[in-house]
Amino acid sequence: MNHLAPSLNPIRPDAPEEIPVIDLTATMAGTPGALAQASAALRHALENVGFYFITGHGVNQALVDGAFEAAQRFHAQPLDEKLKLRINQHNIGYLPIRGSVTRHSKINPNNKPNVNEAFFAKRDLPPDHPDVLANLPFRGMNQWPDNLPGFREAVVAYSTAMEQLALRLLPLYATALDLPADFFAKPFDPPMFTLRMSHYPQQDSTDENEFGLAPHSDTSFMTLLAQNKVPGLSIRLPNGKWVDAPALEGSFLVNGGDMLRRWTNERFLATPHRVVNRSGQERYAIPFFFDCAYTTTMQCLPTCTSPTNPPRYDPITYPDYMVWYRNLNYGSQQPETPKGRDGVQLSAG
Repeated sequence: MNHLAPSLNPIRPDAPEEIPVIDLTATMAGTPGALAQASAALRHALENVGFYFITGHGVNQALVDGAFEAAQRFHAQPLDEKLKLRINQHNIGYLPIRGSVTRHSKINPNNKPNVNEAFFAKRDLPPDHPDVLANLPFRGMNQWPDNLPGFREAVVAYSTAMEQLALRLLPLYATALDLPADFFAKPFDPPMFTLRMSHYPQQDSTDENEFGLAPHSDTSFMTLLAQNKVPGLSIRLPNGKWVDAPALEGSFLVNGGDMLRRWTNERFLATPHRVVNRSGQERYAIPFFFDCAYTTTMQCLPTCTSPTNPPRYDPITYPDYMVWYRNLNYGSQQPETPKGRDGVQLSAG
């Protein structure tokens, strides 16, 4: 597609497999009519697939490369160094290999611990921030390694770029849901987000219940995943077919999570996915999970309910939902699970 003369048709005809590719060039340029066209493409993707690629997004590839390099540098450290930053009650820090079990999906209920390690970072709050001083859940300070010069800067720069991109996508979501384009401006002021920097070693086991990351759907409103050339991610389409996600160079793979599904009364999908690394290479991933503001109460959107389609979920805030998820996947107890109309357990990424 010629980016010098952007087309108003945002869907590429060479979309890999069943995952749509939406070109945002015209939308980002403010071309008249482009928002409506891209929103229609997004609506189709999230009602029928749950995943889509975006191109023409304007994110500098150097920031993406820098984030992948930072992930590799972090995980190359000795285990003792990484364990100094062990994940805390705010879901910030280092999660060791096999440190979590995906318990929230009925697709594969007998999962073994996940064969990946990860470093989690959120907004880089200062020690005197009121939320830090109040010790609010998921509003703690990031944990940073002492011996990796430039690591913090790379993580913050990438997170900032992803936050800005996600905010620019919000008018597409609002328009796709037949709402005013600025509908989500206040509910996402400011947004919550989490960057997960994952390392998937080569898996030699053929145990069908062992995964790099077991089948699950994300908690997020949206997840943005930068592309790498090492395969391993598979997506379960609504028809039950698993497809390997191709690596579309220079794009982001975007998906909806359970918060989006809940907020839209299940109009938009939270599609399950999994990771298995049998590539013979080390695999790294840097998914960015984007959510509403901390104090926003998510309740059924007005365009997603009717007298014959009542709200399926009670209103909920970000911290309440994330406390449930943290306890479910990282705690020893398994609290009562919020369920949708189909009884499928909700989940997270």
